[in-house]
Parts: sequence; structure tokens; C-alpha cells
Amino acid sequence: MSDAQPPAPVEPVPEGLPTATPEADRYPFWGYGDLLLFAGLAIPCLLLGAGLVKLALWIFHIHPAVRAAELLPEQFLGYVLLFGMLRLIFRLEYERPFWTSLAWTDMRAPLLWIVIAGFSTAYGVALLGNLFQMPNTSTPMMELLKDRTSVILMAIFGIAFAPLCEELIFRGFLQPLLVHSLGAAPGILAAAIPFGLLHFSEYGNSWRHVVLISLAGAAFGWMRHATGSTLASSIMHASYNSLGFLALFAQRNAVG
Repeated sequence: MSDAQPPAPVEPVPEGLPTATPEADRYPFWGYGDLLLFAGLAIPCLLLGAGLVKLALWIFHIHPAVRAAELLPEQFLGYVLLFGMLRLIFRLEYERPFWTSLAWTDMRAPLLWIVIAGFSTAYGVALLGNLFQMPNTSTPMMELLKDRTSVILMAIFGIAFAPLCEELIFRGFLQPLLVHSLGAAPGILAAAIPFGLLHFSEYGNSWRHVVLISLAGAAFGWMRHATGSTLASSIMHASYNSLGFLALFAQRNAVG
């Protein structure tokens, strides 16, 4: 009886990525050392982004009327700096492009189907939230959504920018490593857990919210794996967020 072990699952190389050498056939071509370096750069980049925005506001004597008008540019610049570092890692260490390396490629699935998948995930998470009896307490996220201007700014950021950044990190960079090491289903779930934990403080340190957001992240991860495209999971994520903001606008209009 043979003792040979089955080969570890290998994710297909995204279209557009060069495969001229045997090493180039390996995907992901980065490793856990790169992941640790990226994680170590995250907080400094986000802090630097926040500091630069605060400095600009101080220099030009700008006083934002709402907290979101300051917080969102800080996050935007922090992410730009962080992805700039990742681009340097790919370019200097591996001589690889940024976007195609993170599977920002053709979706190989109908756009409408992806949007419906995002809406369906949001609806399913809402149903589970009712079953979980989510705590009705004030959270940092709710504090940011108290006025109409903040809701509009958060909606723009949460639909257009946040899904892009989060999907590039968790489904573009982290998930391929975990799928390669653990297999498809365990890797997708493992990548979804830190995605849920990222939102822990935003929702008042509620473990129920972490579970629900992790489940949504697993759905986005499935889309990424099924289509081979981080673009597809980003659109699904944006659709998921957009339904939540539509519900929030409807609720505010009903109350007001």
C-alpha cells in the first residue's frame, strides 16, 4: 500500500501573471514571511496616514464638521501607503505586478449573478442576526452614523473603497496562502476569521458581530475561489455593503 501523500492544493495562477520559469508556476509566489512583514507594516502605515491627514488639517486650519470627514481620509491614505509597501515587496523581491498577483482579473461570472450573491449574503446575515439576538447597544460604528452627512460619507467609503481594500488584503493576499496550506474550505474559513476580527471594535467588541462578519467573509472567499477573481469578491462585498446602507437610509427616512 503506497504511503504517498496527495499534493497540496495549488490555486491556479491568475491570468496575466508571467509563468516563464518553474518558480513562476507556484501560486501564491509569496510566503508567510511576506505576510508577517505586511502585517507588521499595517499599523505604522495607518498611523502615518492618520498623522499626515491631521497635519494637513492643522496647517490649512480645516475643522471637519463631522468625525467621518476626518476619519475616512485617514483610513484612505493609510491603505494607500500599505498597498504601496506591498507593491514594493512584489516588485523588488519577486519582480511581479501588483494587481494581477492579487487576482484582480476577469471575473468569469455574470455581473448580475455576483451582485445577487452579495444581496443574498446580506439578507442571510440579517436573518442570522435576528436569531443571534444582537445586542442593541451603542457602538463606535453607530456613533459615526448619527447624522446624514456621516451616513453619506460612510456609504461612499463603504461601497466604493472599503470592499476593494479588504478584499485585496484578505481574499487577494491572505486567502491564497491559507488555501495552499490547508485546502479550499479550511483556507477560506481561516481567511474569514481575521476579516471578522478586524471589525470587532467597530461593533462594540461584540463576538456575535464577529461571527456574522466572518460568515460574510467566507462567502466572499468562496466567490474569490470559485471565479479566481478578487474583482468578483470585491463587487460581491460592495453589493453586500450597499444593501446594508440602503436599509439604513430607509430606516432613517421612516423615523425622520
